[in-house]
Amino acid sequence: MAVPAPSLAATARATDVDGYGVEGHEEWLDVDWHEHQRWVKLSGGAVNVIELGEGPPLVFVHGHSGRWANWLEQLPSFARRHRVVAMDLPGFGSSPMPREPITIENYGRFLDELMDRLDIAAAPVVGNSMGGFAAGELAIKFPPRVERLVLVSAAGLATKYLGLSTEFFRRRSSAWFARAVNVYAAIPEARAETLVRRPRLRRRVLDVVVRHPELLSGPMAFELIRGSGKPAASAATDAIMHYDYRERVGDIECPTLIVWGRNDRVVPASSAEEYHRLIDRSRVEVFDDTGHVPMVERPDRFNSLLEEFLAEDPAGSGSS
Repeated sequence: MAVPAPSLAATARATDVDGYGVEGHEEWLDVDWHEHQRWVKLSGGAVNVIELGEGPPLVFVHGHSGRWANWLEQLPSFARRHRVVAMDLPGFGSSPMPREPITIENYGRFLDELMDRLDIAAAPVVGNSMGGFAAGELAIKFPPRVERLVLVSAAGLATKYLGLSTEFFRRRSSAWFARAVNVYAAIPEARAETLVRRPRLRRRVLDVVVRHPELLSGPMAFELIRGSGKPAASAATDAIMHYDYRERVGDIECPTLIVWGRNDRVVPASSAEEYHRLIDRSRVEVFDDTGHVPMVERPDRFNSLLEEFLAEDPAGSGSS
């Protein structure tokens, strides 16, 4: 994996925000990720998969304009006790476009097939944004697959995204807007390296997704930017806006942890309470001064919370 020069990690922290980002060396920079990468052939085509560690499986699903590397702060940590799996969803990251259309239903089926191909009968599934939407679909359609569900700033129930109504995105006359946003988001890697070296430019690019872009290390900011502008982006935007599973969310029976950033500008934090209201065995944690990717912005707190959730007695899990 191409990573900017280590000197980027030394970017000065512009403000003092306790527990935001990682101060000091980041463990994921020491991992040779090529050793843990593999291609898995599925009915819809090949997909890029990262897998490391041994023990009970734990599956991570990225969101729109993301890639497996959105979980860099989690994978090395949880690989000490788990077999961790993260993938590039079809049409994102390094995974090519699939043969079937990009839909939330198909992403749910994809996760089921991938877990089957990897001999994972069941596992906790952690999904961010659109990945949370797909993970929720998996839990509804294939409940035996999902032992526990973690919804991180999950799409699916919001009536607004990026401050605009879902009805706006659904209008054919507004389709140009979604396409333009996705095209604009495509940033060549050479340009991305320049952007992350300059805190002001980094803020301009990541401000919608991240609460404090200037407080993330250069390498992490670079990895976030690399997920943008992929072939599935426009179709995935349509998939999010046109698929409604609100009436079936209550069918999720597994213990569910809902994590959100209070300052999420992509999927408003009101969705956290809506998921909690609809899922009986759920609990909510909202991180203050945090945006759309809590696992990147506050990795220590997120990892501690996830570890605690995974260790809970399933019989004792319930609403809180």
